[in-house]
Amino acid sequence: MDKKTLLKERIEHIDITQHNVVPLVEAMGKTAFQARNLHRASEIFDMMQKDKETVVFLTLAGSLISAGLKKVIVTLIQNNMVDAIVSTGANIVDQDFFEALGFYHYKGDPRMDDQQLRQLWIDRIYDTYIDEEDLRVCDETIAKICDRLEKRPYSSREFIREMGRYLAENEDYAASRADSIVYNCYTRDVPVFVPAFSDSSAGFGLVYHQYHAKGPKVTIDSAADFLEITQIKMARPQSGIFMIGGGVPKNFVQDIVVATEVLEHDAPMHKYAIQITVADERDGGLSGSTLREACSWGKVDTVYEQMVYAEATLAFPLIAGYAYHKGNWKARQPKRLTQLFNRTVKTD
Repeated sequence: MDKKTLLKERIEHIDITQHNVVPLVEAMGKTAFQARNLHRASEIFDMMQKDKETVVFLTLAGSLISAGLKKVIVTLIQNNMVDAIVSTGANIVDQDFFEALGFYHYKGDPRMDDQQLRQLWIDRIYDTYIDEEDLRVCDETIAKICDRLEKRPYSSREFIREMGRYLAENEDYAASRADSIVYNCYTRDVPVFVPAFSDSSAGFGLVYHQYHAKGPKVTIDSAADFLEITQIKMARPQSGIFMIGGGVPKNFVQDIVVATEVLEHDAPMHKYAIQITVADERDGGLSGSTLREACSWGKVDTVYEQMVYAEATLAFPLIAGYAYHKGNWKARQPKRLTQLFNRTVKTD
């Protein structure tokens, strides 16, 4: 099979606004096992929407945008249902920014010969394909953004904001950027943190920039990331977290409670907490550690917390769709947390 044949059927993103799942989710609450857990998680996310003072953090781990969940996230952003995002680099750069540049993810086959895919420059994420040649353009675009910025350290939040600015200033991307997480967060002052920023397509662009730069370079300051997100907790103490998957984003957003103590500025534990995961807690790994375990560290309160052991493409649209169609987000005002950090960024 040739490349054109394989990269034929695009992944389409689920639109939760078109499917009122409230009756289904409420029916699940009368059953058992993960269906009942999902119902309680949906209610807790809806409680976050009713609680106007709560800062809602959304964390993203796993391959979510390539799997068709981008529009779910963008709907939450556009309707003030989340106030800050912590993510892996792949979701934000390799997948969301990648699609904002006009590229796509495609339906694939997990049984496909990966040697053949390699020869065709097709990358596979389980049953999804990506054109490696398009991904290289994404890498190069990150390097271009580096080249035009003042040469100094940046938090990942600062750099991702510049990615949003790049999309906003280039009308060639007017159509493809409309449903972009990076672009929508830029226009709505929603901060996006990627603690392991170089572990993504951004890393290739930064490596290229630093290798070729003469003199000062753009660098990513991970400590600045930690300080900035902690400053959000200090400025807006009441918080809730909606975690898709686990890993670094999960730990990062939970750690900010402890960081406020280190800075002698005590803030309460996260009041609300939901996690969707398929990880097991028995091996002591981070992704499977329960929210109750996080309470022992002083990170998460145990009054409104719920683990949902399910795969994200199944559970996330249901929980988000439930809160969307309940409509309690309508009275929420945008918090525009990026304005806590605004400073002029010089460009060439």
